[in-house]
Amino acid sequence: MYAVFRSGGKQYRAAKGDVLRLEKIEGDEGATVRFDEVLLVGEGSDIKVGSPTLSGSTVSGKVVRQGKSRKVPVVKFKRRQNYLRQGSHRQFFTEVEITAITGAGAKKAARKTEAAEKPVEKEAAPKAAAAKKPAKKKAAKKVAKTPAAKKPAAKKAASKKTAKKKAAKKQ
Repeated sequence: MYAVFRSGGKQYRAAKGDVLRLEKIEGDEGATVRFDEVLLVGEGSDIKVGSPTLSGSTVSGKVVRQGKSRKVPVVKFKRRQNYLRQGSHRQFFTEVEITAITGAGAKKAARKTEAAEKPVEKEAAPKAAAAKKPAKKKAAKKVAKTPAAKKPAAKKAASKKTAKKKAAKKQ
Protein backbone atom coordinates (compact mmCIF):
# COMPACT_ATOMS: atom_id res chain seq x y z
CA MET A 1 0.00 0.00 0.00
CA TYR A 2 1.20 3.52 -0.76
CA ALA A 3 0.06 7.04 0.06
CA VAL A 4 0.59 10.57 -1.23
CA PHE A 5 0.79 13.16 1.54
CA ARG A 6 1.66 16.84 1.87
CA SER A 7 4.40 18.23 4.11
CA GLY A 8 6.29 21.51 3.94
CA GLY A 9 4.41 22.69 0.84
CA LYS A 10 5.44 19.62 -1.17
CA GLN A 11 3.80 16.28 -1.96
CA TYR A 12 5.50 12.92 -1.35
CA ARG A 13 4.64 9.37 -2.41
CA ALA A 14 5.50 6.85 0.28
CA ALA A 15 5.10 3.18 1.11
CA LYS A 16 5.83 1.39 4.36
CA GLY A 17 9.59 1.19 4.94
CA ASP A 18 10.53 4.10 2.63
CA VAL A 19 13.03 6.71 3.83
CA LEU A 20 12.13 10.23 2.64
CA ARG A 21 14.02 13.52 2.87
CA LEU A 22 11.46 16.20 3.82
CA GLU A 23 11.62 19.89 4.65
CA LYS A 24 12.72 20.48 8.26
CA ILE A 25 10.30 19.16 10.88
CA GLU A 26 10.80 19.90 14.57
CA GLY A 27 11.62 16.69 16.44
CA ASP A 28 14.53 14.71 17.84
CA GLU A 29 16.02 11.66 16.17
CA GLY A 30 13.88 8.62 16.96
CA ALA A 31 10.71 10.69 17.54
CA THR A 32 7.42 9.67 15.92
CA VAL A 33 5.82 11.99 13.36
CA ARG A 34 2.23 11.90 11.96
CA PHE A 35 1.14 13.43 8.65
CA ASP A 36 -2.63 14.11 8.53
CA GLU A 37 -2.80 15.76 5.09
CA VAL A 38 -3.13 12.53 3.08
CA LEU A 39 -4.18 13.18 -0.52
CA LEU A 40 -4.31 9.62 -1.89
CA VAL A 41 -4.15 6.05 -0.56
CA GLY A 42 -3.92 3.07 -2.86
CA GLU A 43 -2.94 -0.51 -3.46
CA GLY A 44 -2.89 -1.90 -7.00
CA SER A 45 -6.02 -0.84 -8.87
CA ASP A 46 -7.85 0.12 -5.63
CA ILE A 47 -7.09 3.83 -5.21
CA LYS A 48 -8.87 6.25 -2.87
CA VAL A 49 -8.46 9.95 -3.75
CA GLY A 50 -9.45 12.77 -1.41
CA SER A 51 -10.95 16.10 -2.32
CA PRO A 52 -8.58 17.65 -1.30
CA THR A 53 -7.63 15.31 1.58
CA LEU A 54 -8.84 11.98 2.94
CA SER A 55 -10.42 12.36 6.36
CA GLY A 56 -9.25 9.81 8.90
CA SER A 57 -6.13 8.82 6.94
CA THR A 58 -2.67 9.26 8.42
CA VAL A 59 0.90 8.45 7.53
CA SER A 60 3.19 7.72 10.47
CA GLY A 61 6.95 7.85 10.46
CA LYS A 62 10.07 7.88 12.61
CA VAL A 63 12.67 10.66 12.40
CA VAL A 64 15.93 9.08 11.26
CA ARG A 65 18.12 12.22 11.25
CA GLN A 66 18.19 15.99 10.96
CA GLY A 67 20.71 17.66 8.66
CA LYS A 68 21.68 20.26 6.08
CA SER A 69 21.83 19.65 2.34
CA ARG A 70 24.85 20.44 0.19
CA LYS A 71 25.81 24.06 -0.47
CA VAL A 72 24.01 25.75 -3.36
CA PRO A 73 25.50 28.92 -4.91
CA VAL A 74 23.20 31.96 -5.14
CA VAL A 75 24.08 34.65 -7.72
CA LYS A 76 22.19 37.90 -8.35
CA PHE A 77 23.44 39.78 -11.39
CA LYS A 78 22.22 42.65 -13.58
CA ARG A 79 24.25 43.41 -16.66
CA ARG A 80 25.54 46.92 -17.32
CA GLN A 81 24.35 48.04 -13.87
CA ASN A 82 27.48 47.29 -11.81
CA TYR A 83 25.38 44.86 -9.74
CA LEU A 84 26.68 41.45 -8.59
CA ARG A 85 25.80 39.71 -5.33
CA GLN A 86 27.12 36.25 -4.58
CA GLY A 87 26.26 33.99 -1.68
CA SER A 88 25.40 30.41 -0.82
CA HIS A 89 22.62 28.51 0.91
CA ARG A 90 22.27 25.20 2.76
CA GLN A 91 18.71 23.94 3.23
CA PHE A 92 17.72 22.10 6.41
CA PHE A 93 16.06 18.68 6.00
CA THR A 94 14.62 15.82 8.05
CA GLU A 95 14.93 12.17 7.01
CA VAL A 96 11.81 10.19 7.94
CA GLU A 97 11.26 6.43 7.72
CA ILE A 98 7.61 5.59 7.01
CA THR A 99 6.32 3.08 9.60
CA ALA A 100 2.57 2.89 8.90
CA ILE A 101 -0.19 4.04 6.57
CA THR A 102 -3.67 4.01 8.08
CA GLY A 103 -7.09 5.35 7.21
CA ALA A 104 -9.91 5.14 4.69
CA GLY A 105 -7.87 3.27 2.06
CA ALA A 106 -6.71 0.65 4.59
CA LYS A 107 -10.30 -0.12 5.65
CA LYS A 108 -11.36 -0.49 2.03
CA ALA A 109 -8.53 -3.00 1.43
CA ALA A 110 -9.79 -5.06 4.39
CA ARG A 111 -13.30 -5.08 2.89
CA LYS A 112 -11.86 -6.24 -0.41
CA THR A 113 -10.46 -9.41 1.23
CA GLU A 114 -13.91 -10.14 2.72
CA ALA A 115 -15.45 -9.71 -0.73
CA ALA A 116 -13.06 -12.31 -2.12
CA GLU A 117 -14.56 -14.89 0.24
CA LYS A 118 -18.11 -14.33 -1.15
CA PRO A 119 -17.68 -13.98 -4.95
CA VAL A 120 -21.12 -15.44 -5.87
CA GLU A 121 -23.13 -12.57 -4.31
CA LYS A 122 -20.88 -9.87 -5.77
CA GLU A 123 -21.05 -11.24 -9.33
CA ALA A 124 -24.88 -11.43 -9.48
CA ALA A 125 -25.49 -7.81 -8.44
CA PRO A 126 -23.42 -6.07 -11.17
CA LYS A 127 -25.06 -8.10 -13.97
CA ALA A 128 -28.53 -7.07 -12.84
CA ALA A 129 -27.49 -3.42 -12.60
CA ALA A 130 -25.89 -3.58 -16.04
CA ALA A 131 -29.12 -4.89 -17.61
CA LYS A 132 -31.16 -1.92 -16.25
CA LYS A 133 -28.91 0.75 -17.77
CA PRO A 134 -30.15 2.15 -21.10
CA ALA A 135 -27.88 1.94 -24.12
CA LYS A 136 -25.74 5.01 -24.73
CA LYS A 137 -26.30 7.00 -27.91
CA LYS A 138 -23.46 7.03 -30.38
CA ALA A 139 -21.71 10.36 -30.65
CA ALA A 140 -21.84 12.12 -34.01
CA LYS A 141 -18.65 11.74 -35.98
CA LYS A 142 -16.64 14.89 -36.40
CA VAL A 143 -15.98 15.95 -39.97
CA ALA A 144 -12.30 16.54 -40.51
CA LYS A 145 -11.53 19.79 -42.30
CA THR A 146 -9.07 19.56 -45.16
CA PRO A 147 -6.54 22.37 -45.39
CA ALA A 148 -6.83 24.75 -48.36
CA ALA A 149 -4.45 24.13 -51.27
CA LYS A 150 -1.38 26.38 -51.26
CA LYS A 151 -0.75 28.71 -54.15
CA PRO A 152 2.56 28.29 -56.01
CA ALA A 153 5.17 30.94 -55.20
CA ALA A 154 5.68 33.72 -57.72
CA LYS A 155 8.82 33.47 -59.89
CA LYS A 156 11.57 35.99 -59.37
CA ALA A 157 12.53 38.20 -62.31
CA ALA A 158 16.27 37.61 -62.20
CA SER A 159 18.70 36.38 -59.62
CA LYS A 160 21.68 38.43 -58.43
CA LYS A 161 24.24 36.35 -60.35
CA THR A 162 22.55 36.83 -63.70
CA ALA A 163 22.10 40.54 -62.99
CA LYS A 164 25.87 40.86 -62.30
CA LYS A 165 26.72 39.03 -65.56
CA LYS A 166 24.43 41.32 -67.58
CA ALA A 167 25.99 44.38 -65.94
CA ALA A 168 29.48 43.07 -66.73
CA LYS A 169 28.60 42.52 -70.41
CA LYS A 170 27.31 46.12 -70.76
CA GLN A 171 30.61 47.58 -69.56
